Amino acid sequence: DLSLLRFISAELTRGYFLEHNEAKYTERRERVYTFMRIPKELEKLMFFGIFLCLDAFLYVFTLLPLRVLLAMFRFITLPCYGLRDRRLLQPAQVCDILQGVILVICYFMMHYVDYSMMYHLIRGQSVIKLYIIYNMLEVADRLFSSFGQDILDALYWTATEPKERKRAHKGVIPHFFLAVLYVFLHAILIMVQATTLNVAFNSHNKSLLTIMMSNNFVEIKGSVFKKFEKNNLFQMSNSDIKERFTTYVLLLIICLRNMEQFSWNPDHLLVLFPDVCMVVAAEIAVDIVKHAFITKFNDITADVYSEYRASLAFDLVSSRQKNAYTDYSDSVSRRMGFIPLPLAVLLMRVVTSSIKVQGVLGYVCVVLFYCGLISLKVLNSVVLLGKSCQYVKEAKMEEKLFNPVFTATPGKPAGKQQSMFKSSQGISTDENGSTSVTNQPVHQKENTPSLLLTSNSDQFLTTPDGEEKDISQDSSELKHRSSKKDLLEIDRFTICGNRID
Repeated sequence: DLSLLRFISAELTRGYFLEHNEAKYTERRERVYTFMRIPKELEKLMFFGIFLCLDAFLYVFTLLPLRVLLAMFRFITLPCYGLRDRRLLQPAQVCDILQGVILVICYFMMHYVDYSMMYHLIRGQSVIKLYIIYNMLEVADRLFSSFGQDILDALYWTATEPKERKRAHKGVIPHFFLAVLYVFLHAILIMVQATTLNVAFNSHNKSLLTIMMSNNFVEIKGSVFKKFEKNNLFQMSNSDIKERFTTYVLLLIICLRNMEQFSWNPDHLLVLFPDVCMVVAAEIAVDIVKHAFITKFNDITADVYSEYRASLAFDLVSSRQKNAYTDYSDSVSRRMGFIPLPLAVLLMRVVTSSIKVQGVLGYVCVVLFYCGLISLKVLNSVVLLGKSCQYVKEAKMEEKLFNPVFTATPGKPAGKQQSMFKSSQGISTDENGSTSVTNQPVHQKENTPSLLLTSNSDQFLTTPDGEEKDISQDSSELKHRSSKKDLLEIDRFTICGNRID
C-alpha cells in the first residue's frame, strides 16, 4: 500500500545496520587512523633524514679539509716510508684530494659570477617569466643531481682503479675536468634558484613569493593520483628530504645576503622571519598532504616510514664497519640525490663575500667557528650513529651487517650474478646463499676490484613489486621481468620520485 505518508514515515524512522558490514567500516576507521598518523611518522623520517644530509654537508667543511691535509702529508713524506705498497696513496686519500681540488677550483671560478648583476637581471623580469624560470630550475636541479653523482663516481673509480686492469676509460684528466664543470654549473644553477627566491622575498606585494609557494601545491596534483608501490614511495620520500634540506640552505643564503645589504641590522631579520616561516610551513604542509593521500589511495600503512628510516639507518651503520665499501656521504648522495659539493661551493662563496674578516681577532673567531663546526659534526655523527643502531635493531636487520659477500667474477657481467631477494625474512640472498652487496662483509680481501660491478642498485632504474624471479638471465629479458627488491637497493636513479611502471 504506497502512500506519501508511509514514504515520509519510512524516511524518518528507518535505521542503519552497520554491524552487518563490520569489516568494511572497520577498514574505513583504520584508514582514518592511518591518515592521522602520517604527519607524525613522516616528520620522524624527515627529521632523521635532514640530519643525515646535515652530517654529509658538514663533512665537506670539517673533516674533508683535514683528510686532504693528511693525504698531502702522506704524499710529501712518501720517500720516508718507501714504496712498500703498490699505490702511492690509498683510494680513499685519492678521492679526498680530488674532492678538495674540485672544491677549491670551483670556489675561485664562482668569483667570476657576479651575484649582484644576476639579482638585478632577475628582478627586471616579469612575474610570470620568473615563475616559469623557477619551475625549470627545479627540474634542472633534479636532473643535475641524478647525473652528477655518476660523474663523480666515474672520476673516483677511474682514479683508483687497479692498474693491472685493462684500460677501458678515457683517462683521469678528462673525468676530472668533467667533474669540475659539473660542480661549477650545478653551483650556478643553485645560485640562480637562491637569487630568484631572494627577489620574491624582496618584492613589495609578495605576489611572486605566493606564486612560487603555490608551485608546491601543484606537486600534489602530479603525485597523489598516481599508483605508488612501497619502493616508489621510498624514492619520493628521499627526494622530499633532499628538497627540504636544500630549501633550508637556500633560506640561509638569502638571509645572509639580505643581512649584508642592511649592514647586519637585527631588525631586518625580524622582517625576513615571517616569509621564511611561510616558505617552511608550505613545504611541510605540502609533504604531509601529499604523503597522506598517497598512502590512502594505495593502501600503504603508516608503519612503512619506520622501514624507510631503518633503511637509511642501515646505510650509516654499515658505512662505519671496518671493510665498508664506501663513505656514508656517498651513500646519502646515492639514496637521496643530495650532492653536497655544489651547495658547499655556493655557501662558501656567499659567506666569504658577505662576511669580511679583519685583524687578529677576526681570524681567531674564524678558528673558533671552525672548531665549533667540527664539534657539531662529531656530536651529530655520534647521535645519528646511536639512533641508527637503535633503528636497525628494532627492524631486526643486524644479521645483514655480518653476512659474507661473494663478489662477481672478473670478466663476467655483473648482471649475471644478481641476488634473489626474500623480503619475507628480511634477508636478501641468492640461490647459493650469498647476501646482497649492500650487506657488509666481516672479512674482505685486499684486492677486490669487482666490488663496484656487483652493486644491484646500479643495475635497475625502477624497483616495482612483483613475484620473486631469478634474474640471472640475459639482459634482453630484464625489461619484461619484475623483481621484488629490498629497500636497501633504492638509489638516486629514480630521484624524481614519480617514476611508475
